[in-house]
Amino acid sequence: MTTAATRNPGTAAVLSVLIPGLGQVYNGDFLRGAFWLVITTGSWILTVGLFGWPFHLLSAYTAYRRAERKNRES
Repeated sequence: MTTAATRNPGTAAVLSVLIPGLGQVYNGDFLRGAFWLVITTGSWILTVGLFGWPFHLLSAYTAYRRAERKNRES
């Protein structure tokens, strides 16, 4: 019997608030983490800092939800 490590959804969300994609990496989703890092950084740069917040917060929200889902599946 294998036991998957449980992830704290709050920790995943806070990590993604600090650095977009870091919460996804914490959850073990490396490609998702890279995606959010690129998309969020790109939105900050391309909009000169005006519209990066929605992607930044969405990254944290998806990290939280993904951690919850992974905990339910394990």
